[in-house]
Amino acid sequence: MSKFAGKTVIVTGGASGIGLATSKRFAGEGANVFVCDVNAGNAENAAKEIVEAGGVALPFAVDVSDEAACNAMVTAAIDAFGGLDIAFNNAGIVNQMFPSFEEGTADDWRRVIDVNLAGIYYCMKSEAAVMKKAGGGAIVNTSSIAGLITGPGMPSYVASKHGVTGLTKSAAIDLIPFGIRVNAICPGFVRTPLIEDSLKQPGVEEAMASGVPIKRFAEPEEMAGAVLFLASDEASYVVGATLQVDGGVVIQ
Repeated sequence: MSKFAGKTVIVTGGASGIGLATSKRFAGEGANVFVCDVNAGNAENAAKEIVEAGGVALPFAVDVSDEAACNAMVTAAIDAFGGLDIAFNNAGIVNQMFPSFEEGTADDWRRVIDVNLAGIYYCMKSEAAVMKKAGGGAIVNTSSIAGLITGPGMPSYVASKHGVTGLTKSAAIDLIPFGIRVNAICPGFVRTPLIEDSLKQPGVEEAMASGVPIKRFAEPEEMAGAVLFLASDEASYVVGATLQVDGGVVIQ
């Protein structure tokens, strides 16, 4: 029996990187997957790939920084599959790097906060309303090691991910009386399309990996495993956790 047979799952940022790997894993475990992404073409391609592999998936284009769009996403998932059991709020962007704190721009700040933090808030509000009526569910958010520690030149990103960590804990307390478990993963260095160009520069990957105790980057599939655990009944007593999936970076 597949672990998520008959369950409906929303995955934002679901067409690439961690989101795509997780969408495929959920589908492989029997879930109906609503693959949501800001890029409609990528969402369609991801859903098609899942279906061709024998899974159940539908695409949906969504800009999570738009609350109305997030509401429409949840409504569409229910219309398509009849309910909502699990949500993986994964959509996010990286900020422009700045040489000094004061050189950060208001445009960068708003863009990163709107997508990374407000987007997860909007998604969770809509998802939780549906899950309450159904008697429960599981929500997993993507934070980051930047939601636990910091680094130079990225105030908007660090602020957004610290916000996701705090928002996850706040939502977990508010929603657990309704049977809704909220948790987050905090990925470290993961090989995704967001950083592929940077890793092509000579010596960059080696230099970054040298600072990771496990001495390598993670693959998106390794993040997917953590998400599926938090979404599963095996994590039935896990509430408000921020699971570090970082190769040991934070404990150094």
